Amino acid sequence: MIIRKQANNKRLHAARSYLRASESGFTIIESLVAILVVSILLVAIAPVLSLSVATRIQSRRIELATQAAKSYIDAVKTKKIAAPTSTGTNALTAYAAPTATGTLTCTTANSYCTAPTGTSLYCVDFDSSGGCENTSVTDMIVQGFRYNLASSTANNGYALGVRVYRADAFKETTTLLKNTSTTKTTQATFTGGAGQRKAPLVEMTTDINDTVPKYSDLCARIKGPDPTNNAQDVGCTN
Repeated sequence: MIIRKQANNKRLHAARSYLRASESGFTIIESLVAILVVSILLVAIAPVLSLSVATRIQSRRIELATQAAKSYIDAVKTKKIAAPTSTGTNALTAYAAPTATGTLTCTTANSYCTAPTGTSLYCVDFDSSGGCENTSVTDMIVQGFRYNLASSTANNGYALGVRVYRADAFKETTTLLKNTSTTKTTQATFTGGAGQRKAPLVEMTTDINDTVPKYSDLCARIKGPDPTNNAQDVGCTN
């Protein structure tokens, strides 16, 4: 009788051990499946998260560039800073983009840079470092130029054009990009990467009068189509 009980206990113990082993194996399989499912989900949503973050950063860049352009225009209008020296009778798209030389010398915040030379480049210091560096991801460089379609001297006022570039675009040695009459290169807000560093973030123009504004001065700076001969004519049409 005792021997029979011992045999039954051994069988019960063996059955319990087998059940515990089976349950442990099933839990490991479940864990592996769960890890696999989570991995697949992460791989699927990672590009979406990356695109969302990149677009948010690019939107912030364009916001800063717009602030820089408006600040520069306001400062020129109020004569807080000198107007750009470049004048001519060409339109905005005719003015060359700046050429980066790998060096950006803007040692004073919110003032004109001394290098690269040949273009009116203005530093807008957003990281409060005291100047603009070509390693900064927030500093903006404003290229300013003025033109008058009727007069190269622009005595009666002028159109002020600005392009805003990222400061880190000047760490390369290359000619930066610009919009043309046929090609648009301004950086888009929606982007899946770091953006086109060489392209301007913002381009805009505004009209500035150095004297008392007059309607005739504005007309003198505007070229419009002449319906009589399909040519470019200076002046306003009634």
